[in-house]
Amino acid sequence: MTHKKPILVLGSNSFSATSFIDYLLTAGYKIIGVSRSEEVARVFRPYETNSNLSNFSFLQIDIKVGAEAIADVVSANQIEYIFNFAAQSMVAQSWEYPEHWYQTNVVALAELGNVLIKEKSIRKFVHFTTPEVYGSTSGWLKEGFNFAPSTPYAVSRAAGDWHLKCLFDNYEFPVIFTRAANVYGPGQQLYRIIPRTILSALTGQKLPLHGGGKSIRSFIHIDDVSSALEAIMKNGENGDSYHISTDAITSIFDLVKTLADLLEIDVEELVERGPERPGKDFAYQLSTEKIRSELGWTDKIDLNAGLADTLKWAELHLEDLRKLPIDYEHKR
Repeated sequence: MTHKKPILVLGSNSFSATSFIDYLLTAGYKIIGVSRSEEVARVFRPYETNSNLSNFSFLQIDIKVGAEAIADVVSANQIEYIFNFAAQSMVAQSWEYPEHWYQTNVVALAELGNVLIKEKSIRKFVHFTTPEVYGSTSGWLKEGFNFAPSTPYAVSRAAGDWHLKCLFDNYEFPVIFTRAANVYGPGQQLYRIIPRTILSALTGQKLPLHGGGKSIRSFIHIDDVSSALEAIMKNGENGDSYHISTDAITSIFDLVKTLADLLEIDVEELVERGPERPGKDFAYQLSTEKIRSELGWTDKIDLNAGLADTLKWAELHLEDLRKLPIDYEHKR
């Protein structure tokens, strides 16, 4: 056992959280997961087959109304480490109901912070936020609060980050900010670009490609993200920000073409080009010099190996995935 007290994971139904829980369980940690909904479908819960599953417990609590209940969990278990993945996270849909994004990513987060600053057991609150707060980057950007958000989603995350920074500056609330590149891997929700591309190809559907896929991104395997988060938990400095990314950049179109090639299909038969989404940032290039030099972290899974890993998962669970919705379903 690496750590006797349980680690609290908020937003435990998210892709990054479910994979991180699996990673932590394998490493011998005890985990309490909290999410507003019942646990996601089994195919999206990699920890279900973990040999240490008995060290995981789940609580259904909505962060928008459950700040006090979460504080009670922290107090009862003398929680020292919290990872916060809870957020409304879709970009395009944030234009439709921006108030829902602000209610979750700003107001609920402020309410949660207001009760957690009173919990003296907390050593680190690792906030899993987003590079969207920076807007489109030019060159490799270092960590900071030089925000230029371009969508309601990004605005809501930027405001939430600034609020937590104020809690650190004024109350020494032990927050650490992490901003990861585009995360992917087995078990990701089907509406994300990589699993959607794979499932579209395997089921003969067209893949909508906004803006022709010209925007560029860095894609990082969830296992590398999980190892980075553990390193931040162990040795990260409170109040600091850390980028988690690879140094490889690809366009969305080239990513889809790589998957099409793996599946031995013509990319032009797969994609259906459409207009770009409002406020779409062209590029995110995150410098990771800090986490590499200060914490000794490095990414280990290159994109081709990671895509093959994800494809293997999709093919293994194809019959289950066929029965699930491929589009994002908004829940307030």
